[in-house]
Amino acid sequence: MKKKVTVAILAIFLCIVFAAGAFPSAKEIRERMIARLPEIKALKDRGLVGENNKGFLEFVGQQKDKQEIVTAENQDRAAVYEAIAKQQGTTIELVGKHRAIQIATKAKPGEWLQDANGKWYQK
Repeated sequence: MKKKVTVAILAIFLCIVFAAGAFPSAKEIRERMIARLPEIKALKDRGLVGENNKGFLEFVGQQKDKQEIVTAENQDRAAVYEAIAKQQGTTIELVGKHRAIQIATKAKPGEWLQDANGKWYQK
């Protein structure tokens, strides 16, 4: 059930961002991000990655399993944030910070998050 809600939230988020074809590869980005969700969830469940205060995934320890998944996710998030920033007339950094706050409020207990000062904590 939570996976369906997460997918739905992500889909709505991406639809708003890329409404009216504002970004040519929006569908591809959306599909890639949805396809990666199970692996990202598994990495979070294992405590390997968390959500940093800039709206990106980051490894929280020395173990870096599935680096390619984290890198690909962050690249797609950067593209989404860039599109939102252009649409809103703001910076990618500000969009990412706002998204980090949204992500933190929806995080499950035990997931790693980074506070505004850069300190990692588990929700």
